[in-house]
Amino acid sequence: MTAKTALSPRRRLYNGAVRLTLWLSAGLTCALLLFLIGYILFRGAPGVSLELLTSQESILNGTVGILPSIVNTLCVILVSLAIALPLGVGAAVYLTEYAPSRRLAGAVEFAAETLAGIPSILYAMVGVILFCTVLGLQKTLLAGALTLVIMTLPTIIRTTQESLRTVPQSYREGALGLGSGRWHMIRTVVLPSSVDGIVTGCILAVGRVVGESAVLMYTAGLSTAMQDFSTIQGIMRASGSTLTVALYVYAKERADFAIAFSIATILLALTVVINLAAGFAGWRLKRR
Repeated sequence: MTAKTALSPRRRLYNGAVRLTLWLSAGLTCALLLFLIGYILFRGAPGVSLELLTSQESILNGTVGILPSIVNTLCVILVSLAIALPLGVGAAVYLTEYAPSRRLAGAVEFAAETLAGIPSILYAMVGVILFCTVLGLQKTLLAGALTLVIMTLPTIIRTTQESLRTVPQSYREGALGLGSGRWHMIRTVVLPSSVDGIVTGCILAVGRVVGESAVLMYTAGLSTAMQDFSTIQGIMRASGSTLTVALYVYAKERADFAIAFSIATILLALTVVINLAAGFAGWRLKRR
């Protein structure tokens, strides 16, 4: 008698209902996601043009372009990840592999989980007070990127920690038993084995940076002009809107939903490209 036939009719009915519920939930989620993507592409794809992507807005010339917003978005992503990723991964490695007290590690983990759930508007207030006012950065892309670093650090730390904990303890013991030092063991055994979690944290951080608007509206400004990044002073004082802020401005302030949906389409494509690039980088690192 098989396990399936050994079940009572009531139990088989219950299992079938649970399986049907799970399939319906998964199907509904996928259908909703496909509907959102399809609707955004349907409304926004026709408005995406080379002129929109390669020019900037000019009332005198009658042109509408979002090139400055694309450049600002890429700058914010690069600066935020360049600071948050090493800090987040380093903190996770210390808490998992080096922390002498579990009480200290538990306190930091609790703080990270709490900070990960704080609304972004509170981070915007902290960024305005700390970076824009106290440090004198004013409303610049650098101030916005530093604020996003604080906001994404908890996510990177927690995802990296969970990935490090999935590495079997026998891997560590084997490397140490063969004469490897602790850092050499972490660098050659633990980190390559947990690269999937690190990439996941990177993708989540990029997603939050790309989709953030409240923080950048308060700390980076709303300028739609192309900034001068050729000098250090220009980089430090560059101010402008990212794609999400530009989308808000066009949809809320100007009621130009055609351009807003085009920007949403570009944001969607940018997110897909970044996720694919992060996944490919993780795959290459894991193969090494």
